[in-house]
Amino acid sequence: MFFILQQVLQAPEQLRGLPAYGEFDADLMQQVLEEAGKFVGEVIAPLNREGDEIGAQFNNGTVTTPPGFREAYQAFWQAGWPALSAAGEDGGQGLPAVLEAMLYENLSAANHGWTMAPGLLHGAYECIKHHGSDTLKARYLEKVATGEWLATMCLTEPHAGSDLGLVRTKAVPQADGRYLLSGTKIFISGGEHDLTDNIVHLVLARLPEAPPGPKGLSLFLVPKFYEDGTRSAVACERIEEKMGLHGSPTCVMRFDEAAGWMVGEPGKGLNAMFVMMNAARLHVGLQGIGLLEAAWQKADAYAQERQQMRAPGSPSKAGQADPIQKHPAMRRILDAQRAWIDAGRVLAYRTALELDVIKHHPDPAKRETANRWCTLVTPVLKAAWTDQAFTGASACLQVFGGHGYVREWGIEQHVRDARVAMIYEGTNEIQAIDLLVRKVLPDGAKSLLTLLNELAADLPAGSAVAAAALQQFTNFTREQLLVQTQAAGASPELPYWLADDFLRALALLLMAWAWERIAHTPGADVVRWRAAQNGFWRWVWPEFEMRMAMMQASLSPA
Repeated sequence: MFFILQQVLQAPEQLRGLPAYGEFDADLMQQVLEEAGKFVGEVIAPLNREGDEIGAQFNNGTVTTPPGFREAYQAFWQAGWPALSAAGEDGGQGLPAVLEAMLYENLSAANHGWTMAPGLLHGAYECIKHHGSDTLKARYLEKVATGEWLATMCLTEPHAGSDLGLVRTKAVPQADGRYLLSGTKIFISGGEHDLTDNIVHLVLARLPEAPPGPKGLSLFLVPKFYEDGTRSAVACERIEEKMGLHGSPTCVMRFDEAAGWMVGEPGKGLNAMFVMMNAARLHVGLQGIGLLEAAWQKADAYAQERQQMRAPGSPSKAGQADPIQKHPAMRRILDAQRAWIDAGRVLAYRTALELDVIKHHPDPAKRETANRWCTLVTPVLKAAWTDQAFTGASACLQVFGGHGYVREWGIEQHVRDARVAMIYEGTNEIQAIDLLVRKVLPDGAKSLLTLLNELAADLPAGSAVAAAALQQFTNFTREQLLVQTQAAGASPELPYWLADDFLRALALLLMAWAWERIAHTPGADVVRWRAAQNGFWRWVWPEFEMRMAMMQASLSPA
């Protein structure tokens, strides 16, 4: 992780170019990461299995998290980890966003269920900071920034999944400036628990005279407890029994005229909520990387120990066995997944670095370039790496053979836990539609073509395959995609048929750029990096031509 951050991305030098981090250096970065790894390894990881097997418990509206979860969370926030990148004036440490991103990658790898609790904190902090009134900020901002109080994101309703325009929860204004919220929200991670003394609910609801659809939604803050100690009229009706994430309570929450305050302006609730959702989407991409890393580590360790048959070309004598890591079929699985993990880290860490550029760089042009990267790459990270977390964890389970299907080895939990990341914070299909239909086509692909040109210019000398593929994708976008989707009489369905393949092809291009950056970094010419690089070009990259062919087929008349 540190090699990618310091050597491949040269993060310390980049960060020192920002006024907020002029004194920042590699030693501080490494110290923070080492301490984070120690805390996660010693405090959070040991709770993973018991958290899965015991799970969160529901009893008449009360939710109890698995043994050790509350103590671990109290240690987590008191040590300052949730406040890593929050501003100093809000109780934070003011460190770069990339360190927070790497912390949450580690947490997801160690214990995905536990990590769901603080996973929304940063987004809630940014939402309140940028859209909350001075009164709300004085009351709640520091508590959320430090993690002393946890937060939820209450969007989904039983009849309204991804279509938030169908939300029916009502907010009725009161003479004292508050609003009474009534309605039911489902799939609320951490809607009720015993980890913290208070919970801050951020809730999408509709004012009485609001128009139908998404433009009629406003955002409200409803705490579990008010300042005087009274409890709000928010109740947990039940927690879901899920395929995975057993340690995280997924709640059905009922609001019975619960008093709260508006966050932001009337009818602009989605604008405020998207601050939270965009932060969450990067973190979900990091969940994918972390979960795949955890599965790979288990599979790699098992492959080194498990003795089975002589490997082809092995000097072992007849009748002797070799570690299965020596068998090509196993090396192929391990090297291909390693290729996804390492390239994903390059892309995710750069995205987090660009968030700091957006926030702190004095040059508007630099901020615009950083914003373009984050806008286009975030949905790719969320969709492609959560897809791979599930399929890759399943491939890692295959390394164990029958033992992988048995709970005792722990690998099957990663498969179960990873599956939900393809669904929440916007399904992966919605990420693909968001990328192509909302971010690429509206400006005639200007932003995307600029990004592709920047990637091509940033490729090291000799990157012939990656350079040719970037040009191929650029030409396709400009000469076929734009022409055929925007032609008179073009089917409005056409971009939606293309979206999944388009996102996947762009993900592979970004991986090719990342691997060329890694390969040309001093120190990468060792077996650990070469094996994953070869795994990428041999067993991952060929999918690019398949995705291009599938898009061509969709564009061709039937």
